[in-house]
Amino acid sequence: MNAIYNVKQYDPPKTIGYLINRVRSEIFAALDQELVRDAELAQLEITAAQYIILSSLAHRDTDSTSRLCKEMSYDPGAMTRMVDRLEAKGLVRRQRCPDDRRLVNLELTDEGQAALPKMRACSVTVMNRFVRGFSAEEARQLEGFLTRMVENR
Repeated sequence: MNAIYNVKQYDPPKTIGYLINRVRSEIFAALDQELVRDAELAQLEITAAQYIILSSLAHRDTDSTSRLCKEMSYDPGAMTRMVDRLEAKGLVRRQRCPDDRRLVNLELTDEGQAALPKMRACSVTVMNRFVRGFSAEEARQLEGFLTRMVENR
């Protein structure tokens, strides 16, 4: 298989990695803005990163801080502080694992579950803004390409 990039012609701002990181940053910034537009969510002071945590807890097998760190490529200390903030807002609860008391699992509270649909609606609004001008087929194709990249690691 031929290499797509080479050292002589490598231009970081034009590479897939740089562009993906830039898109991620732009999406997070746009979602931060969208989350404060909703009066109820604005009171909770939810950030895009916090929404990702809540969404992960609601829809995946992720149930611990360490798994969230791996999934989101976050520093454990920063993740602990973020979970602390979500717990203080009443959106997340820590529960000791009954089988292994050293493990602490995370779960959404009723308040977290109730806020999630509005957060998801904000996320959908932002994502649709970022794929404006794409056909549904193109968006699915991009998702497929990105999924392949994740699987290639």
